[in-house]
Amino acid sequence: MNNIGIIGLGRFGKVLVSILQKGYKIYGYDKQNIDQIPGVITCGLSEVLKQKVIFISVPIRSFKSLIQSIAPQLNDDVTLIDVCSVKTYPVKIMKKYLSSKVGIIATHPMFGPDSYLSNNKLKMMMNCVNDPNNQFDSWKEFFRNQQIDIKEMSPDEHDKMAARSQGVTHFLGRMLKQFGITKSSIDTQGFKDLLDLVDQTCNDTWELYTDLQLYNPYTMDIISDLRSSTETLHNQLKELENVET
Repeated sequence: MNNIGIIGLGRFGKVLVSILQKGYKIYGYDKQNIDQIPGVITCGLSEVLKQKVIFISVPIRSFKSLIQSIAPQLNDDVTLIDVCSVKTYPVKIMKKYLSSKVGIIATHPMFGPDSYLSNNKLKMMMNCVNDPNNQFDSWKEFFRNQQIDIKEMSPDEHDKMAARSQGVTHFLGRMLKQFGITKSSIDTQGFKDLLDLVDQTCNDTWELYTDLQLYNPYTMDIISDLRSSTETLHNQLKELENVET
């Protein structure tokens, strides 16, 4: 069985473990003291950095400092695979601080800890940034064998699309929670879907939400457009109200 490393064993790191342990022996490191995870050999960072393929599963706000820290310690034959929810930012960081001999594969699994087990149509974005070790095709095949639909696209294409889907989804979920949406005895299915949206998007930390929104260069503009659309609809209703009354 081949060995791999994972840096970051938080909520999504554990999802990675459940996927990767089907074909790999996993060495994992997290800066926090964590309980033993089945299928993972928890160890120090230096041991993880010896592996030829290393998954990076840390908060986006910690990504730059981690890459700067480990770059001098990496062997030339290593390949890093990040799983950040945004893509132009981590790719820019890796290309800036890593040797050209280090492989870089950018990915975004389009599922999370709350949707992984219940979603039978899993998707993952992948991009071959730098592949001197010929790892990209084998990892694409591995994930496809796990019934994950692979979408190849550039980091910029990803962020444009994600801003209009993931960014809007998380913004609406947080907005509805702040509004105070609650169950009632006459809920329609559509309203129940909104409640499910709040549960799914607000189960993650506030820090994860803000990272997701602020590190995507397109999200704030999309949210501004969404706000403008909301105001337009509101004004249209106000005009009709004035006519009717």
